[in-house]
Amino acid sequence: MSNSADSPGTGSSPARRRRLRPVRVLTAAVFALAGLIFFTSFDTAKGTNIRTDTSLLKLSDLIQERSRKNGEMEESNGALRGDIESLAESDDGSTKAEDDKLAALEEKAGTQRLTGEAISVTLDDAPPDATAKLPGYPEPQPDYLVIHQQDLQAVVNALWQGGAEGIKVMDQRLISTSAVRCVGNTLILQGRVYSPPYKITAVGDPKRLKQALAESPTIQNYMVYVNVYGLGWKVEDDGRVTLPGYSGAVDLHYAQPVD
Repeated sequence: MSNSADSPGTGSSPARRRRLRPVRVLTAAVFALAGLIFFTSFDTAKGTNIRTDTSLLKLSDLIQERSRKNGEMEESNGALRGDIESLAESDDGSTKAEDDKLAALEEKAGTQRLTGEAISVTLDDAPPDATAKLPGYPEPQPDYLVIHQQDLQAVVNALWQGGAEGIKVMDQRLISTSAVRCVGNTLILQGRVYSPPYKITAVGDPKRLKQALAESPTIQNYMVYVNVYGLGWKVEDDGRVTLPGYSGAVDLHYAQPVD
């Protein structure tokens, strides 16, 4: 009886233990992998729900806060610049001809206020539930219903082409280094963020400015979306207005080669 293959304690038990070892190793590996996944998920979430948009909301809040601070700094910079110019004018030792030349350069640079006849152009997103108003056009994609960077740039370029003496986008004066850029459906201009509707004001001959808008091929294409999908477009005579001078930094920043 003691030599039977079915007896406990005989040669069959080590064989069985050897057969169970790979299963145990595989089980341990699965639990180790699961633990690694749980730890990585926890480390990424840092105890928060990683399926929420909280991080995106925080980023949006940060952008808005930085935009507000940039606006405050521009106002402070403009006030300081005014004080410096007042002190310089009090006794700078320059001649009248030199002062006139400097004033002309400042006017062209856009750092001084500008008063004259003006028009304004307002662009806005279409209603989110917009449908094609004319036959033969497809139902709109989301991309059709929002203002794009090229739309704003087309208006600004057309106004310059029409002889604008100065242009203001929203509440900021444009200068030669200004860049009109859009990220998503927001406008980023000189460190500040804006949402539609976007208003562009130009000082110049109203008739020439309107003609330049009408002749722009890019704006003509935009008007198709205005008529079909309801994008916002409004051109108004503003009468005599005063554009603010540019109050931001005027230093140029550019890349430099690495030594």
